[in-house]
Amino acid sequence: MSANLSKELQARHGVRSMPIRKDDEVTITRGMYKTREGKVTACFRKKFVVHVERITREKANGATVQVGIPASSLVITKLKMDKDRKAALERKNRNKGKSEGDVTMSNVD
Repeated sequence: MSANLSKELQARHGVRSMPIRKDDEVTITRGMYKTREGKVTACFRKKFVVHVERITREKANGATVQVGIPASSLVITKLKMDKDRKAALERKNRNKGKSEGDVTMSNVD
């Protein structure tokens, strides 16, 4: 499950989106919890939802449960960096770094 990066992170890393993971900091952009911020506490790939800290609701019996937020409704504002994440950023950015001017209409017979 991937989520868009914030404009600041897009400019810094040259990448538009990244797979979301635990401990990333996110902002919710759609739905009832719009503009709320928090840290990702869990990612459920089977349900396609993410749990964000402090985003809870109260059930009828009084218990509080975390609300599942779709990854497409989130913007990543801070990445949890490690060597695998750095490698993924470099791999994704390297493809954009190449000049795509190699194949132009003037070069084609």
